[in-house]
Amino acid sequence: MITFKSIGAVLAGFLTVVVLSIGTDFVLESLGLFPPQNEPASYTWGMLLVALIYRMCFTVAGGYVTAKLAPAHPMRHVIILGIIGMTVGTLGAIVTWDMTPEHWYPVALVITALPCTWFGGRLHSNNQQNPGTP
Repeated sequence: MITFKSIGAVLAGFLTVVVLSIGTDFVLESLGLFPPQNEPASYTWGMLLVALIYRMCFTVAGGYVTAKLAPAHPMRHVIILGIIGMTVGTLGAIVTWDMTPEHWYPVALVITALPCTWFGGRLHSNNQQNPGTP
């Protein structure tokens, strides 16, 4: 049975990824390190690599948050978050495919969504099994 706590855990993980990603994008654009998002063809390969790395880190964090808040079966919740991430990423890739010649970036976001959320969930599980270890 799906509970509000389960939905909330997955939603919290999803919002963690979205808020951190959009916030970092905004800061990098404000500092002039990244072009505005309405100019996707202006992004270089290196900029997209940096964006992929920080988005992967934020996706790991989202998996951790989801596992921490899950009322039971945390890894099941994490997998659901990863599937949602893959789905949203796939839709984003389809919508933005013709906007930039760098097609590897949206594909990489889709491919890394599930492994990164899983890793975040495992980090939480490991912390639960070995509390107090650095």
